Amino acid sequence: MTEPGAPPGPAVPGPALPGPALLFCPGDRPDRFAKAADRSDTVVLDLEDAVAPDSKAAAREAVAASGLDPGRTVVRVNATEPDRALDLAALAATSYRTVMVPKCSGPRDVAAVLEVLPDARVCALVETAAGVLAASSVAAADGVVALMWGAEDLVASLGGTSSRTPDGRYRDVARHARSVVLLAARAHGRAAVDAVHLDVDDVDGLEAEVRDAVASGFTATACIHPSQVAVVRRAYRPDDAEVVWARDVLEAARSHGAEHGGVFRHDGRMVDGPVLRHAEEVLRRAR
Repeated sequence: MTEPGAPPGPAVPGPALPGPALLFCPGDRPDRFAKAADRSDTVVLDLEDAVAPDSKAAAREAVAASGLDPGRTVVRVNATEPDRALDLAALAATSYRTVMVPKCSGPRDVAAVLEVLPDARVCALVETAAGVLAASSVAAADGVVALMWGAEDLVASLGGTSSRTPDGRYRDVARHARSVVLLAARAHGRAAVDAVHLDVDDVDGLEAEVRDAVASGFTATACIHPSQVAVVRRAYRPDDAEVVWARDVLEAARSHGAEHGGVFRHDGRMVDGPVLRHAEEVLRRAR
């Protein structure tokens, strides 16, 4: 675990979770596994909320028997025992090593995975009040590659009834949790995954949220339906004008000898280190 006061690590590049669009797929629907993997950047085979209690064993067997690309596959295990132990034991016999830990409330939940799968890459799903308060220590834990937040379980853990206001916007407590998880993830060099948009038909709302996620620093967004993947990819991909701006700014920095620091004026705007990093990030996403 990172020592308190240690300098933050670098921002996690794309390979931490390939591509910006994660797509959840029920673990008891093996007929959908390949399609979900083909239509997304990373598929999340779900053994938790998407599977009824009496289907857990069948889902576990289906995931263990599947043959998806382990580099583009995440498995969400159950949050409670004995199902979590059974999930991890099943994964030990597979090549799947990126594990999503739901309702992660602290580093101990990460350690429980590593005890069974020492080489696991953990995506910690922070979706309870305790998890939000412990987000920084979770992000600092060994084995963690990403943090994701979830609104519905969070509000349920508070005794609330809805994460959104009648006009569709997140309530303040959900927005606060989103910011806390993003800050904790990026401060420790982990990928940050934005929550799912449950209203599948609300394409405009999804696009607005994803564009805000991109501008804020999230590295991926989770989807619950294949139709959402194209919206997410489009929002994370810079348009031609953004790419031209980024290249022009970085070229201007080189011509001013300011690529490693300093301030200069370009097209009537002051450009300094943070602006150059914004431009570099635009080109990274374009690639």
